[in-house]
Amino acid sequence: MLTWLKQLLSRDKPVSAALYLYNTLGKSKQVFTLPDKVEGALGPKTVRMYNCGPTVYDVQHIGNLSMFVFADVLRKVLEYNGFAVKQVINITDVGHLTSDADFGDDKMAKGLKREGKELTLENMRELGERYTQIFLNDISLLNIDAEQITFPRASAYIPAQIAMVATLEEKGYAYRAKDGVYYDTSRFPSYGALGEINLENQKEGARITAVSDKRNPADFILWKLDPNLGWESPWGKGFPGWHIECSAMIRATLGKQIDIHTGGIEHIAVHHNNEIAQSEVVTGKHPLSRFWIHRAHIQLEHAKIAKSEGNIVYLSEVVARGIHPLALRYLFLGAHYRTPSNFSWEALLASETAFLRLRLLADSLPKGGKVPANYRVRMQERFNDDVDTAGALGVMWEMINDKKLPPADVRAGLIDADRVLGLGLDREDAKAKEACLKRFGKRMEMDELPEDIRAKIQERAIARENKDWQKADLVRNNLAKNGYVLEDAETGTIVFKK
Repeated sequence: MLTWLKQLLSRDKPVSAALYLYNTLGKSKQVFTLPDKVEGALGPKTVRMYNCGPTVYDVQHIGNLSMFVFADVLRKVLEYNGFAVKQVINITDVGHLTSDADFGDDKMAKGLKREGKELTLENMRELGERYTQIFLNDISLLNIDAEQITFPRASAYIPAQIAMVATLEEKGYAYRAKDGVYYDTSRFPSYGALGEINLENQKEGARITAVSDKRNPADFILWKLDPNLGWESPWGKGFPGWHIECSAMIRATLGKQIDIHTGGIEHIAVHHNNEIAQSEVVTGKHPLSRFWIHRAHIQLEHAKIAKSEGNIVYLSEVVARGIHPLALRYLFLGAHYRTPSNFSWEALLASETAFLRLRLLADSLPKGGKVPANYRVRMQERFNDDVDTAGALGVMWEMINDKKLPPADVRAGLIDADRVLGLGLDREDAKAKEACLKRFGKRMEMDELPEDIRAKIQERAIARENKDWQKADLVRNNLAKNGYVLEDAETGTIVFKK
């Protein structure tokens, strides 16, 4: 049985609250619901979600990976609200130029050149599949379950892309130029509605002069001619344009209309407006997507993380430094997805400390409790306010520090919140235990400690009870100098020996 159908049949009872998502189409937070009747709908509570995926000519940097962590969290928010989700992430393994323009180097060709490989379709497929597997391994390390997602390869949908271009030509929305087939944006009056792009103010003279018989600056390529490499088509041998790939794969895997389409903010002006223009002409009446959701960039030292800028960090570097990969997920959760956030190694180490403390709590607090109702409501309010994970983390830590709650209830609330946060707190994690041992040391029981150390811990406990925080911190710091690390939990103080 398909994963999304299993979800539909066995989903948890939703918590009662409205879910608001920021829709780029309209530039506002809107209540997310599913219409009662949609042609080709998968079920009354099944969300069809498409996430713009990677171009697999190289390893994906952490800025790219942040997009897929967000998509995973969004999926979990939808599931938390009782929806099933059918999720598709495309794999672009052909036909993506280095920018949204219709000229320049093709990324897959660039990858082959970099690795000293001959430019052939076979080598392109091999390159694409190799980097696809690295991508799938990376998202697995970030606790994204690839088994729940469909990953169509663009190279497997060439006939569908050719068919869409042919339909656009038949309807008078496509024309032939010297280097391929172009979409005539002047025929689509609402072009640029996504993000309210003002075409009159766009400075794109270079794009039109590069192709002498291109009619309009915003026109974009549907089929790129190449007599030496590619697939046969009615217009000649060549490759599909990057934009037509997504439209064809959406239609083939999810239908004529979807509920949510995500991508980076860089996709708004050109790529996603192009998808809308070509898809809605082909279907005739269906808006391509009801919600368009875009993630802001992750920055490194306050500059966009991008290969073109030579400003990149890979997940493999995080792992090589001995940092748990879910520390990176925690770092992403700490900022709202529509706010540019800054990556630094110091911030990542702080996120790892917070993540490992959560692991300690999940492993040490007793099981069998009930989720604290008031905190669950507040947590869901944050999740449902446009996926406010940073706010949800704040509520979660407030719950952890609430001394009125039974320890078992704290753990139950922690595990419930993690249904969305996705930090894997509900299962064993050998790497996290190893990281905890490295960071905090070996966990010690009180009867294993020397008598003088137990006395100091008791002295600190009395100071804390008397709210003498200065003395409590002094005792703690002195113990740390002797290799004893203290972590406070609802069940009491946990002692580690380094």
